[in-house]
This record gives sequence, C-alpha cells and structure tokens, in this order.
Amino acid sequence: MAKSEKIYSKESPKKPVRSVSGVTPLTVVLKPKKCDHGTCIYCPGGENVPQSYTDKSPAIMRALALKFDPYIQVKTRLETLKKMGHPTDKIELIIIGGTFLQYEKKYQYDFIKKCYDALNGKKSKNLEDAKRINEISKHRCVAMCIENRPDNCSDEEIKRMLEFGCTRVEIGVQLPDDEIYKKVNRGHTVKDVVSATEKLKNAGFKVGYHFMPGLPYSNPKKDTKLFKELFRNENFRPDQLKIYPCQIVESSVLSKIYKRIKYKPYTNEQITKLLSKMIPEIPEYCRIMRIMREIPKEKMISEINPINLDLRKDIEDNLRKNGVKINEIRLREIGFNETNSDKLKLKIIKYNASKGKEYFLEIVNDKNILYGLLRLRILKNKTGVIRELHVYGKALDLGEVGNISQHKGIGKWLMSEAEEISRRENCKILKVISGVGVREYYKNLGYDLDKDRIYMIKDLKF
Repeated sequence: MAKSEKIYSKESPKKPVRSVSGVTPLTVVLKPKKCDHGTCIYCPGGENVPQSYTDKSPAIMRALALKFDPYIQVKTRLETLKKMGHPTDKIELIIIGGTFLQYEKKYQYDFIKKCYDALNGKKSKNLEDAKRINEISKHRCVAMCIENRPDNCSDEEIKRMLEFGCTRVEIGVQLPDDEIYKKVNRGHTVKDVVSATEKLKNAGFKVGYHFMPGLPYSNPKKDTKLFKELFRNENFRPDQLKIYPCQIVESSVLSKIYKRIKYKPYTNEQITKLLSKMIPEIPEYCRIMRIMREIPKEKMISEINPINLDLRKDIEDNLRKNGVKINEIRLREIGFNETNSDKLKLKIIKYNASKGKEYFLEIVNDKNILYGLLRLRILKNKTGVIRELHVYGKALDLGEVGNISQHKGIGKWLMSEAEEISRRENCKILKVISGVGVREYYKNLGYDLDKDRIYMIKDLKF
C-alpha cells in the first residue's frame, strides 16, 4: 500500500466524552415486519417487535412505548439528548428494525419524511421539501444509516436510498459461505454480497458488514479463515464492521433445534481467543462499530452461558497491554485517546476494492492517533466519489469555536487533497455523497447540488 505524508500543526486535545466521533447518533426503529425470505434460524423473530430484535433492547423499548411513530421517536429522542447535554445540531439518523427496503414504498417515504419533519420542527409538503428545510435547520441530518440485506441492493433500491439522503448502508453478511447460508436460511448468496458491496461503493455509500462468528455448522478455524477473507479478497473490504457472535435467543428457531443439531455457542473464552486473533487483522481503513448485540441475558437460553457484553473493552485492553498493534479506526480516534502531540500529518493509503480504486486519506499525529479521514473512490468512468468525510473529536454545535479537531480546518485540508488526487487520476468531476445537513458546508467549498438533487459535485479544472 502506497503512503505519503505531510506535516501540520494543531493544539492539544481535550479528554474524551461520549459524543467523541463528531456527530450525535439518533436511532429510529421501524414497525414490526417479517422478512420476505422468512426467518434466519438464529433470529429472535418476535411478533410485536422488528424481527431481528427483542422487546428488551433499549431502542426497541422506546419505540414500543411510542408505537413506532418515527416523528415522535425523533422528537422525543432529541429532547432527551438535549437534557443529557449532548449537542443536537449535527445528527446521524440510524434506522434499524426490519429490512427497510422490503416495506411498502409509501411507508418508506413517509417514514423518512417524518424523521426530517421532526428534526426541522415543522411538517413539510413532501420529502424533497423536508430535505430542503433541513439544509439550514437547527437540527441537521448530517448522515443517515440504513440496515439492509445484500439481496435488497438493486439499482432501483440504491437510487431510493440516495433519494432518502442515506450515506451509510449496513448489510448482514454474517459468514460469507453459501453452504452455511443455506443451512441457517439466510436467503441470499455470497454473490449477492459481492454485487451489493460493489454497487453501494460505486454509488458513494460507506459500507458496513455485520459479521457473525459461531454460527451453526461453522467452527473457530472456519470463522477465522472467512474473517481474513473479508480483507484479503478485493470483492469485500468493508469500511466498517459489527461483530455479533451467534447466541441462542429464546424465541428463535435455533432455540428449538440446537440440541438436535448438537449446536453449542462459543464460550467467553472461545470468543475472546477468536476476537483477539481477528482484531489485529483489521486494516487502517476499517472501523469496528460494535462487538456484541444488546440482547439481555434473560432472553438467552438459561443453560447456555451468555457472552459478556463488555467483552470488547477487555479484549482491546489486553491486546494493548501485550503490545499488539491495532490499526482499526475506532481505537485510534482522538476522542478515545489522550495525547500531547501537536504535529499532524496526512497519510494516504491506496488499495483496490470491489473493482474500483480506493484512496483512504487520514490526518494523524506521530502516534497514529486519528483526527480525520476521507474515503475517495475512483470509478471506471474517471469520476471521483467521496464516500466519507469525517472529522473526529467531541461533537460541537454549528458555529461553535473549534476544539482540537472539530471546526479547525481538517475537513477542508482533506477535501483539498482529494481534489488533487482526483485531478492526477484525470477525473473531470468529483462528487460527494452528502448528508442533507452538510450541503451548506460543501457549497462553501465550491460544490453544487446536481440536477437530481443527490450529490454535491464540482467540475475539476486542469
């Protein structure tokens, strides 16, 4: 991987707080709906809650109390975040529950519009009107994540997600093995995963995988091999990961058949050993978003010892203690680290993924602590696509004086470098997949909204 460096100076950081990634996440839950393919054998599959969740998960409990109304969910959560002292100017909407793209189209458009309306504090005529208002709203949607399946990423479905203002898509990959997919009733193939990953990246989305070690019919050796394949095989290479070890939930099909198929979930010791091998394999361009699902112990089969939900911290602390190098993004973010270094530099990693050329730009200090990053993809038609621009550190309100990383020009620095790279790649156009609430920022950098009102674009002058 090719790397280049430039030196830059900054001030010392503050101590980490909860909103350390630069934006404030806000989760909205879909109404219950069965997946079209049926039910994966490990899925809780509840009747009154979204299929892959239980009624004891915090976000689901809130949604249940509010009858899954998206407007009320967003409005109520905004008020709670304010009371907790979190800034609410820059919001990342995270839509969870069933497979959103499988719901009726009218429900999809209505759901997204109501989310924007709640952020805007007023009801709009239609979705496009709601998005326009949000561009200058007090509570701006700067990013949107939709959970999805690999077999629900057709061109038409991707176009719809872009219309919603989505910037990140998480797909359930679990273990990329067709034989296992069949046995657990996953309902799609590895080919679907490869196709979806390529299409999503080409459209500019940041792509996250849900990876599930310990599935029935697998074993630690096979899990490790498939995990390494995620980054060694150019057809995969996700930007983010959620690692959810398989567990037996009381309402799942697995809870009824695990004895018959002689299935045993991994113990704490087994999953600790497995993850301790996996985490150091993750390259600098990927972020571990979460390890372990928030499934309460009372929802597990009582005779099975559930895995510790705080397992991640114990594993990471142990790896650091033993001097194991960890490259993944989250553990390097400035918000999770204390440093007195005042020298920043630009690092560029170039790699191939999903039939495209990727540039991963990051601003780090001499200890490789991460202050900001940018993902640039070069398409075959010589168009550059910025799939993510993210400056880390404590989230600030719009216009608030900058801290060590936020509002200090790091974003502009990264954008300028991306434009230079795109010119060297002979790109005539550079486009950005932008959250609706960030459009004003890109306008100030010389970008305009395209005719379809999806991407912010700039003609590159030679």
